[in-house]
Amino acid sequence: MREFTIEPLGTHETDRLRAIRLRALAEAPDAFGSSYAKDAAHPKEKWAERLSNPDSVWFVAVGEGQDAGLVCGLEERPGHVHLLSMWVAPEARGTGLAGRLVDEVVAWARARQAQEIGLWAVDANAAARALYARKGFVPSGKVMALPSNPALMESHYVLSLVFRTARSEDVPAIVELLLDDAIAAARTGEYGEAHQAAFEAIDADPNNELIVAELKGEVVGTMQLTYITGISRHGATRLQVEAVRIAAHLRGQGWGRKMMEWAHAMGRARGCAVVQLTSDKRREDAHRFYRSLGYAQSHEGFKLQLD
Repeated sequence: MREFTIEPLGTHETDRLRAIRLRALAEAPDAFGSSYAKDAAHPKEKWAERLSNPDSVWFVAVGEGQDAGLVCGLEERPGHVHLLSMWVAPEARGTGLAGRLVDEVVAWARARQAQEIGLWAVDANAAARALYARKGFVPSGKVMALPSNPALMESHYVLSLVFRTARSEDVPAIVELLLDDAIAAARTGEYGEAHQAAFEAIDADPNNELIVAELKGEVVGTMQLTYITGISRHGATRLQVEAVRIAAHLRGQGWGRKMMEWAHAMGRARGCAVVQLTSDKRREDAHRFYRSLGYAQSHEGFKLQLD
């Protein structure tokens, strides 16, 4: 099996970038928003501009002295990286190289403390969509026609570098977030074995996910996502959102909205038809927040203590 190395392109390697990019456009014209004719017409200055952008990086995969893969990471705005120009040569497919190229961009984005990575993938490209799903990308809900071929549709996918599935060692921090709330504190209790046992049960359930938001190594948010399949709504699956919390020092900065929008994306990825939640009647600020996201106060909630 051929072995490949991955290396970033230097600012002087304009001819090399042009050669592999044009090869990619010629080999897979329906995978890109641009076209061979358009990029071939670019002057050398345009290629140099791409390589000299301090907010981007180009990685090339090399095997047996030949360039066999390409990907670009571009920080379009602070915290938001766009993965683009992804391509692996036919002779290198099936080797895991595509995943390694994605990993390089993810590592680069993390080093820049980016919050998320977005990309567009053509709907007909099942292999690409499967790769991105394995890497944790979820559909954002945005769809558009491919600029180079409007007969094809492409969808937008996002990988969060802030929100992730909780780990066992996160549980004490999650409990602290829940305790920092007058309403929830009494029913949560100080961290103990019961919380750890609850985490183990959640973690073992494929229809339950405990999520945390992590910034600079600190857990600063949490929520629980539960996927419920029912007979109503023609057998649809619902996403239930519970125990949404953001650390006090980050409230009012948009993190709650980001976390909920990410939860919605997770629901879409699981094929959910609707998202639902309950909120204590005393949380008037939370009610305004959920209404601002488009939630309708359509039901009355009831609870009965069983112990």
